[in-house]
Amino acid sequence: MKKFGLVFIGVVAGIVALVNLGPLLGLALSALLVFAGMHYYLKGGSTLSKVFWVAVGITGLLTAVANVPGFFGIIAIAGLWYVVRKWKQQSFVPSNQATAFSSDPFTNFEKQWQELNK
Repeated sequence: MKKFGLVFIGVVAGIVALVNLGPLLGLALSALLVFAGMHYYLKGGSTLSKVFWVAVGITGLLTAVANVPGFFGIIAIAGLWYVVRKWKQQSFVPSNQATAFSSDPFTNFEKQWQELNK
């Protein structure tokens, strides 16, 4: 049942992430505008250049607000990451192989050493 839940969450999160690729790209572009505005504002010397870069930063913030579905895409990507991490933590060893080998490496080594010395 756990596997079914992980598959279901993974499929839904994957669909949501794919549907929101456009807003994700818009959100990345707006983040780039905000970063550039802040960076060049701090480096700007004249008042006119600082006003221009503040305007660029505000434009980036407004476009980020317009790309709110991009935040749902980020949440969906985080959900996919969670599903993949949980899927890899589950062991898929059949029960007959799990009893054949001990988790203690020294026990396995001693068994193999005795087989070699026979």
